[in-house]
Amino acid sequence: MIFPVLLCGGSGTRLWPLSRKSYPKQFADVVGEESLFQASARRFTGEGFAAPLVVTGDPFRFIVTEQLDEIGLDPAGILIEPEGRNTAPAAAAAALFALAQDEDAMILLVPSDHAISQPGLFRDAVLAGASAAEAGQIVTFGIAPTRAETGYGWLETGAEQDGVSKLERFIEKPDAETAEKLFSDGRYLWNAGVFLARASVLVEAFRTHAPAILDQVAAAMQAAQGDLGFTRIDPELWAQVEDQSIDYAVMEKAPNLSAVRFDGHWTDLGGWESVWLESDRDEDGNAVSDHATALDCEGSLLRAEAADQELIGIGLKNVVAVAMRDAVMVADMSQAQNVKQAVKVLKERGAKQATAFPVDHRPWGWFESLVIGERFQVKRIHVHPGASLSLQSHHHRSEHWIVVQGTAKVTVDETVKLVTENQSVYIPLGAVHRMENPGKVPMVLIEVQTGSYLGEDDIIRYEDVYARS
Repeated sequence: MIFPVLLCGGSGTRLWPLSRKSYPKQFADVVGEESLFQASARRFTGEGFAAPLVVTGDPFRFIVTEQLDEIGLDPAGILIEPEGRNTAPAAAAAALFALAQDEDAMILLVPSDHAISQPGLFRDAVLAGASAAEAGQIVTFGIAPTRAETGYGWLETGAEQDGVSKLERFIEKPDAETAEKLFSDGRYLWNAGVFLARASVLVEAFRTHAPAILDQVAAAMQAAQGDLGFTRIDPELWAQVEDQSIDYAVMEKAPNLSAVRFDGHWTDLGGWESVWLESDRDEDGNAVSDHATALDCEGSLLRAEAADQELIGIGLKNVVAVAMRDAVMVADMSQAQNVKQAVKVLKERGAKQATAFPVDHRPWGWFESLVIGERFQVKRIHVHPGASLSLQSHHHRSEHWIVVQGTAKVTVDETVKLVTENQSVYIPLGAVHRMENPGKVPMVLIEVQTGSYLGEDDIIRYEDVYARS
């Protein structure tokens, strides 16, 4: 069996404002009706594949479980990185975890933010490399190039046998002239960053080529703690691990590398131009979302991400316009890669839009701020069926709750009662309180906060089923 290892800890700022540090692109519906993470998890299911192992960050742990539950998948495990240390430590941790479960485990390291329109063909490619991996090779997967791309790394392949080629070398992102030469030669493929190997072989490769990383990761994993089904890697020991990519730490040095060619459609959705290419386009080359309209436009991407807004483009050519409730980005298509610079500027200005998503996802559901003013804030709160917020109190604010959908079980100090649609309840400043959804449908309420300080850090938790401090 092959254990897919889904790596999903990145921030994806090149797709800002849709992708942000608090809710990166792998969890968003960038193309299609599922998130990129869900599509990646579903891609590697079926005969020959075991349940996925996920490596992610603490802020995303409940997003991962919720999105897997939505598509009916139970993970083999979820490793929580205390902080991102690049792909080499994540891969080493996954290999050690898998090896502890099964000494014969074979793992497939895959980023969770790629788009592949023919998942069956990619599964076939992975299975085609399984025999070589079983024999001790580390197998990577090269994408048949469709253009002289300078934004990807490349692979040089050698002699082929039974669909598996010898991997001669990795090539860094080339300049335009070099990319044209690579594109014209069938030996060269795009590097997808996907690796298949027996866990024991990968651990041995780390021991040979990156022993310090392996020892540091092994110590952090040895001290890991279980938490509500997650495996929390020790933060102090993890902080000592070198920040390094798996390509540089291991793959560029290992002699036992092979490659399988994939001729299907693939993209890493590394920027808005990639999203435009992956989207359905009209006869003028425009990709237009619901609630967006293109008038006399050509070759443009117009996305309105909120149902209560309308985005109109007039006379645009080769333009990206993405409108969200709290931020709008407009760029020439050729400059869309520079959106990272925009995020940097916003961070320097202290704008919350640089990193914070307008919808704040929590283990019990989500909330969004509708109006913020001096000494007051209005929120919409969505609580999943059977979910519960923590038992808590506030130093600086009182709250009014109005249920607009479903039924809430509300605790205020010693009083517990059910509050149904169109009913409300008042939470005095300092009162110990909790809201729960005892029903089988989502519960939605409007919360009006009033007080001298309305920050999310004004919470004293007494009990929490999600073990948050």
